[in-house]
Amino acid sequence: MISTRTFDILERGIDMYNGRTVLASKQNGIWIEYDIHAYIENANNLSYGLLALGLKKGDKVATVSNNRPEWNFVDMAVSQLGMVHVPIYSTISNDEYKHILNHSESKIIFVENKALYEKLQPIAAEIPRIIGIYTFVKSEGINFWENIATIGKDQANKDELIKIKESIKTNDIATLIYTSGTTGLSKGVMLSHENLLSNVIATSPRLPLTAGDRTLSFLPLCHVLERMVIYIYQYTGMTIYYAESMATIGDNIRELNINAFCAVPRVLEAVYDKIIAKGKDLSGVKKRIFFWAVSLGLRYEFDSKNGWFYNIQLKLARKLVFSKWQLALGGKMKLIVSGGAALQPRLARVFWAAGIPVLEGYGLTETSPVIAVNHFQEPNSVKFGSVGPILENVTVIIAEDGEILMKGPNLMIGYFKDDVLTKQAIDEDGWFHTGDIGRIDDNRFLVITDRKKEIFKMSSGKYVAPQVIENKVKESFFIEQAMIVGENEKFVSALISPNFSFLHDWCSRHKVHFENNKDLIAKPEVNARYQKEINSINKQLGEFEQIKRFRLVIEQWSSQTGELSPTLKLRRKILYDRYQPILEEIFGHAMNQ
Repeated sequence: MISTRTFDILERGIDMYNGRTVLASKQNGIWIEYDIHAYIENANNLSYGLLALGLKKGDKVATVSNNRPEWNFVDMAVSQLGMVHVPIYSTISNDEYKHILNHSESKIIFVENKALYEKLQPIAAEIPRIIGIYTFVKSEGINFWENIATIGKDQANKDELIKIKESIKTNDIATLIYTSGTTGLSKGVMLSHENLLSNVIATSPRLPLTAGDRTLSFLPLCHVLERMVIYIYQYTGMTIYYAESMATIGDNIRELNINAFCAVPRVLEAVYDKIIAKGKDLSGVKKRIFFWAVSLGLRYEFDSKNGWFYNIQLKLARKLVFSKWQLALGGKMKLIVSGGAALQPRLARVFWAAGIPVLEGYGLTETSPVIAVNHFQEPNSVKFGSVGPILENVTVIIAEDGEILMKGPNLMIGYFKDDVLTKQAIDEDGWFHTGDIGRIDDNRFLVITDRKKEIFKMSSGKYVAPQVIENKVKESFFIEQAMIVGENEKFVSALISPNFSFLHDWCSRHKVHFENNKDLIAKPEVNARYQKEINSINKQLGEFEQIKRFRLVIEQWSSQTGELSPTLKLRRKILYDRYQPILEEIFGHAMNQ
């Protein structure tokens, strides 16, 4: 059976799972598991309950929650009623909540717990359309999601549900996903059942996953990548375990012998940094062997391009060092999917060398999301520094200015209540303008070089792609985040948010004393060490791209504090505004940002 609407995955699952667990989460130290029949029963009862509350096909249902099975119950219940699921991040501002709930016309909200209920309740109280807020974690005096399921079970209108399901078309809206962007209020992306399922069907053959495999989910389900991958897991017949928290990811992976997971590059960077930190704690021969293996891994190439002697060394490195990396990831890892931002090629190389394949892909919320992805189901289908071959059902062309344009069944319906913005994104010929700059290598591999809007011109007329330089800068262990600046200026500069954990260790080894981070980043010896890092990076850049000046800042940038979007992209306008005095000092004049 080929699924045509997202909820059809449930019926497919009856045969795919054959009694195995579909969804699981840990509660009070115990994994609570749901098989396909419990999954369907919960989704159906919620559907009946939503009908009993008076909701109708086309109504909007919002969720604000971390990953847990109840999110899936709501997702499928809403889907098979022809309603529209509006998943929302749990870390956004009150103004953004107010905007999304008003703009989306949501009628009911499911939140994870009491804390989120108390945060959303005053906002919802100002929106007459919202009929109630329900929590996934039971709290006294607060509406609980199971209350709706119980009502539904008691008042089950099976004929009505069947009638509605039969009326739902593949091009009906399934979800409304608000993309945060890097400036201003978010916009609602309308994705249909076909948008999502066409991407599932096109992408799943590229992943070497089979029924019975286990995955750990921790990226937010409100992010389109994790949402679509979760559908792939169910489409394939895999068991989905939801991580207890970001802090327990490693423990959960080892405990459950996980076979695959999806991550943003920052997670892989953190894993790598942690492994390297352990290597630095070694001594003598063990330390030398460890970093010999790492150095070898950083030179990894496909198809034995490094020659027979390298292969012999790699085999030894895998036995002595990399086998421990595999055990740290449970020992059963088949692959890691990386998306959401550019992956540093050095990370991909060293993980592949360690026998842990990392498949980088590319897409946007507007494309449901995958446009291209590396894979090894066919020869010559992985290339470091690329996001892989384009999907078979997607067409990509490169415009004269380098922008990536695409068409395909995964392309959004449009932006909700914004025809002007939709027409700006999708031209008269039906091409979606991604806003990303790229090229196609070897007539096969898509390579992303930068964001069109973020490329800036220097006063010399030279164009600079900041993301490319930022990725090189972040390869340094000393640097957590960096923003490259220099629009309309004579030279390129950088704002650097240090990796304070690594920097503190360095200071301890070199007997650099400091009172606090503010004192630390002013130390001449610290700035000299960072200058050494910048000098090394500059050797990899063209003369006009080289970083002439940099400044360290004491803040650690994150989505919670506003410098990064929920998908960990730099919010450049916010950073420009915040550090305007520093930028004016760097360039010697007032900034007009």
